[in-house]
Amino acid sequence: MNPHASTPVQNGGRAAAAGGTRRNEWRAVRMVMPYLWEYRGRVLLALSFLVIAKIANVGVPLVMKEIVDTLDSKQAVLFMPLALLIIYGALRLSNTLFAELRDIVFVRVAQRAIRRIALSVFRHLHSLSLRFHLDRQTGGVTRDIERGTRGVGTLMSYMLFSIIPVILEFVLVAAVLLNKFDWRFAAITFAAVAVYIGFTFSISEWRIAIRRQANELDSKANTRAIDSLLNYETVKYFNNEEFEARRYDENLRNYETAAVKNEASLGFLNIGQSCIIAIAVTLLMILAAQGVVDKSLTLGDLVLINGLLIQLYIPLNFLGMVYREIKQALTDMDRMFGLLTQNREIADKPDAIPLADMPATVRFEQVDFSYDPKRKILHGVSFDIPAGAKVAVVGHSGSGKSTLARLLYRFYDVGGGRIAINGSDIRNLQQTSLRAAIGIVPQDTVLFNDSIYYNIQYGRPDAPHDEVIAAAQAAHIHEFVLTLPDGYEARVGERGLKLSGGEKQRVAIARAILKNPRIMIFDEATSALDSATEQAIQAELTRIAEGRTTLVIAHRLSTIMDADQILVMDGGRIVERGTHRELLERTGAYAEMWALQQQEEAAKVEGLPLRSALPVTG
Repeated sequence: MNPHASTPVQNGGRAAAAGGTRRNEWRAVRMVMPYLWEYRGRVLLALSFLVIAKIANVGVPLVMKEIVDTLDSKQAVLFMPLALLIIYGALRLSNTLFAELRDIVFVRVAQRAIRRIALSVFRHLHSLSLRFHLDRQTGGVTRDIERGTRGVGTLMSYMLFSIIPVILEFVLVAAVLLNKFDWRFAAITFAAVAVYIGFTFSISEWRIAIRRQANELDSKANTRAIDSLLNYETVKYFNNEEFEARRYDENLRNYETAAVKNEASLGFLNIGQSCIIAIAVTLLMILAAQGVVDKSLTLGDLVLINGLLIQLYIPLNFLGMVYREIKQALTDMDRMFGLLTQNREIADKPDAIPLADMPATVRFEQVDFSYDPKRKILHGVSFDIPAGAKVAVVGHSGSGKSTLARLLYRFYDVGGGRIAINGSDIRNLQQTSLRAAIGIVPQDTVLFNDSIYYNIQYGRPDAPHDEVIAAAQAAHIHEFVLTLPDGYEARVGERGLKLSGGEKQRVAIARAILKNPRIMIFDEATSALDSATEQAIQAELTRIAEGRTTLVIAHRLSTIMDADQILVMDGGRIVERGTHRELLERTGAYAEMWALQQQEEAAKVEGLPLRSALPVTG
């Protein structure tokens, strides 16, 4: 027995998976239909123009037959069929005219659908949790959206203006053949079309798998390139340009192999289609020529059959491409719509209420949390921040300090316990009103690749110019901006890389000031500033915090001496709490951290290595 042979269960599983994939692909059609229904008047008008164009197209060879028969010298006609020639020209014009009118009428339907679907996906991506965005690959997601929105237009255009026209034209040609010629002409035409369609669909199904693999490899290569370019500085720091180039080239090489296979399969498809059409046309022309010789058909009939077959087989020649593009559009749309099925994880309850417009009291009650079930981050954390009070959190890296801010913003939901504002569990509040009430100055400030003015005004996009400038002055960045050639219109570069860490942090402070929230979070807000600037900014932050409920996550203990309460965290637990003076008197973990930082500052002032400022033990 072959150990590698597929079992019936495995084969059945693969078949079921393939069936599920097909069902998933066709759900894209259901999602597009509402947009067609919304513009049903335009769609019906476009289809009417389509029918007129096809009738005119089939009418051309009919008129051409009459012209040829009229000009046949054997019929001894002594006048030029001027009326028929005019009709011929009018039909030629009508075919193009109504086809263009069809596109003009329908273009708004397709573009509006593309716009709305892309907007829906974009909004949904912003509604997903931080967990999704930390795991995502930006390049691949953007490429999926790009291909998916393009697929919407492709699906609409091809299904309405390629599949329906082929069916309509086939019906019209069949009617003419059955009416004017014997059954053999129709039989050969029907048989050829059936073989052509069967061959095209079977080969196209094979090619779609190749195309899907090529697209996945393309997305992977694009993701690799974007990730490398976004980390340009890191690449340079470690002199890894060639390493990145090799990794990128490996992805490109895989894509190259798939793309070559894709094109080779296309050549095989085209050759097969051409053979089927050539055989059918040859047989029909032999029958027609025999009819002319036997005097049962006229020369015009020969022209008519040739014209009908050309008009029928030209669109059929594109059927493989149309089928492939429709299937590819369905696949691309399915990948894009798959983003819509991503679990939002953090969603408003149906009865969620807005946060009341009043001073905010924040309470953490026995909060447990873990990013990964195997590793718990917070263990029963409880504390209060009274309205207008300032609470600081300190601790070693990884102790869970920044997690508190993420939970308060509800980027994640707590695993146990609850977080309440004015007595209401934040899970019962509308996320928009919750986040509107909170302002944050993060430790790692990431800016939009736009102007400094835009990045500050982002805190409140409708803020007037004078308030934006006032926020910049309060953050002590106004003078720096004035020294730039473009002033506030100076662009900050990708993720703000054109600015220093301190400059980015001051932009973030200005942005938070402009938002004017009731709850402020300072997540090591001055960590990137020099001592002189930090003192000036710290005074401003203290002024900003007045009257606001404030959570300060700090590394430098000198910046939180005025806090109403200081929490010391270690291993996800609060190990000490109290004021600065109370904690120093306890000579515990906080006192040790304070002593160490004081020694570090003294060592910097004296210009000594840190170890010489530390007490010698042993």
